[in-house]
Amino acid sequence: MAHYILQIIFFQLFFLLVYEFFLKKETFFNYNRLYLLVTPILAFLIPWLRLEFLVEAVPETARIIIPQMIGNQTGIYTETLPTVTVYGESGLQLNWWLITYLTGFSFALILFIKKYRNLNKLFSFKQVSKEENFRIIEVPDSDAAYTFFNTVFLGDQLSQAEKQHILSHELVHVKQKHSLDLVFFEILKIVFWFNPLIYIYQNRIAGLHEFIADDEVVKTTERKTYYEQLLNTAFSTQNISFINQFFNHSLIKKRIIMLQKNKSSKLSKFKFLMVIPLMLAMLTYVACSDDETQEETESSLSQYSYTLDKTQGMTADKQRIHDKFEEFLFNHPDYVAWASIDYVAEEVKYSVHSVSEDVPESYDKMIVSKKDGSEYTMFMNLRSKGSNSAGAPPPPPAPGSAEDLYIRKHNNSMYDGKLDVPFAVIDKAPAFEGCDKWVDDPRRNCTSSEISKFVNENFNTDLGKELGLTGINRVIVQFKINTSGQIVEVKARAPHPALEEEAKRVISSMPDMIPGEQNGQPVNVMYSLPIAFQVTE
Repeated sequence: MAHYILQIIFFQLFFLLVYEFFLKKETFFNYNRLYLLVTPILAFLIPWLRLEFLVEAVPETARIIIPQMIGNQTGIYTETLPTVTVYGESGLQLNWWLITYLTGFSFALILFIKKYRNLNKLFSFKQVSKEENFRIIEVPDSDAAYTFFNTVFLGDQLSQAEKQHILSHELVHVKQKHSLDLVFFEILKIVFWFNPLIYIYQNRIAGLHEFIADDEVVKTTERKTYYEQLLNTAFSTQNISFINQFFNHSLIKKRIIMLQKNKSSKLSKFKFLMVIPLMLAMLTYVACSDDETQEETESSLSQYSYTLDKTQGMTADKQRIHDKFEEFLFNHPDYVAWASIDYVAEEVKYSVHSVSEDVPESYDKMIVSKKDGSEYTMFMNLRSKGSNSAGAPPPPPAPGSAEDLYIRKHNNSMYDGKLDVPFAVIDKAPAFEGCDKWVDDPRRNCTSSEISKFVNENFNTDLGKELGLTGINRVIVQFKINTSGQIVEVKARAPHPALEEEAKRVISSMPDMIPGEQNGQPVNVMYSLPIAFQVTE
């Protein structure tokens, strides 16, 4: 929401700057009025518009990539444990942002009501005339003149000649419904009381209303007489921002200057076209900064799927496709990659899937990471659970092919003598005490269950009250079980520093484990544990 509001303010600012520097001094008053009415609305709408062709027009390298990982391990595949849900209770939390907004909203609303009540008192005065489209109310002991919708208020101390000039001016406000513009901005001032640009918009359009009325009046009145009327009369006015005031002292000089200006040439209208590149720039910004909706993303997943011929290996064209494939995955943590090896056709099919989609049983999970810490999950059928014909083993992969590279990367012999071994290929996974009696998946599931149980029992659930947290607060912890079974290199990422420290404290306090083994030798294994700290109201 904060980002959306900031976008609105900046877009309105750019529109106003165009008006101030290029349009303000032109005599196309009605065009300017339309511009000032439409552009604040456009500023509200543009952040919701995401045009795909603008996304495609911006190079991938020009977009910002936010790392999703908390560590900087390279070439190490981390085992991601199931999410541990910890429940806590929230204390009394005051949303100061909401309180501040409602306070400002209430003050702006009260101010509007006060203005309306002052205006409403004027309707109790004597009505001296009523025509088909307007009426005139005389204000006693006053020399004021202003309009509100179809009602013209005139002070009884005005001379008959003055009333005639003023009435012709005020009727322009009535016919063109200028009061609607001012009330529109009054509503915006209540809802967006914190946005100073709304006040500037209203001020500019109020001035335009006077220019428009003056321009219409001098078509039927001698300019000199009209100038004298403006210069020789000093009137007091009510301080009501949503009425059209005839004698607004700060505007009189501007009105006279504008009346003396020559009409703008027709070519000057092309200045309004400046809004087109400005809007394109805004739409491009929105398109490249906003996250895609889930529906938009899923509808375009097929563009990232491709098939790699094992006999050809990774050609330059396939590499470009694969780079785009990985770029998407690094930036969308809600999606994972599937790499399906077809041992008969000798090809690997790459595709992108939602994390909620069921993965085939024969697929192994691995975490692909980069030096900058970003990562994505890939599932691959490295271990063929079947045969191509009559029990014959699958044919060996072509040298240099994608399958060959992956299998070599995960082949046990590749990690002989290495201390850090990917979880996906480790001979014997680390085990919580008591889980070492199991092997393979039962061993891993037992360890995962014990870690989850330990975190639930030891996590400080009072943090919800102490920090004033609400809802689900996600914590990601990364740690290594070293060759001695100790928990080391504990790192955490959370929305609050206190949650990070608590997560690191709990994980660091876990008892030593039975280390993982590779070819009979103890090795280091990296883990990632998601914790969902759910604070109930």
